Amino acid sequence: MALTVSKTPTGSEYKVKDISQADFGRLEIELAEVEMPGLMSCRSEFGPSQPFKGARITGSLHMTIQTAVLIETLTALGAQVRWCSCNIFSTQDHAAAAIARDSAAVFAWKGESLEEYWWCTEKALDWGPGGGPDLIVDDGGDATLLIHEGVKAEEEYEKSGKLPDVNGCENGEFRIVLRIIKDGLLVDPARYRKMKERLVGVSEETTTGVKRLYQMQANGTLLFPAINVNDSVTKSKFDNLYGCRHSLPDGLMRATDVMIAGKIAVVCGYGDVGKGCAAALK
Repeated sequence: MALTVSKTPTGSEYKVKDISQADFGRLEIELAEVEMPGLMSCRSEFGPSQPFKGARITGSLHMTIQTAVLIETLTALGAQVRWCSCNIFSTQDHAAAAIARDSAAVFAWKGESLEEYWWCTEKALDWGPGGGPDLIVDDGGDATLLIHEGVKAEEEYEKSGKLPDVNGCENGEFRIVLRIIKDGLLVDPARYRKMKERLVGVSEETTTGVKRLYQMQANGTLLFPAINVNDSVTKSKFDNLYGCRHSLPDGLMRATDVMIAGKIAVVCGYGDVGKGCAAALK
């Protein structure tokens, strides 16, 4: 798969759907800033001291307008940022264009194939020969997974000379991951271990990703510290329970353009998100 990376006049890399949508994205980012006072307060309070100065932060998180406000908060606090989406369909292309033009390296567009998705994840982790990021903002654990599988493959290659068996893998998506790692091994057989050594830690905000991290911790394979954002009070009690009360009806109406009143709805699952969804639909 041959994908090419573009560069802004300042030299920042990007791969987005349409960079000409940047002005539209900028307008919506400015609107979102009004509704995100917590992040804006962080800029005001901590911007002058630059606590993230020199830090490399990789994000694998939905590339939306709201995420754009987060990215620009990180850069306002001094960080260098490379970003991809954690979902092949969730990117808002005008948001990606605005950030790519103005603020950070972005590799994301709506409607990626699985091959493109993992290419974007690999590019977000690629900080050149000097190693990888200092911090990872992960959603679903895919960036974390790529580093762990890369380290495992490098250690096997160093010990036995064996490359990952791409064709022997039954899972189609994991074959893509192994192919990316295999191609990287032929260029730099210590690439992912360099990332591991530099990495301070990762934050993970999904139940799926957190469970994967706890499994790795239990069997002794977790390579770096991880912060469980999913079970924090602000995530589990505010976002999961209350945030979806707004977003679910809004998303259904935007996607279907039907009246919700009078419909029969089924909610599968009754955790905090399921409870919030049921309350919203009721």
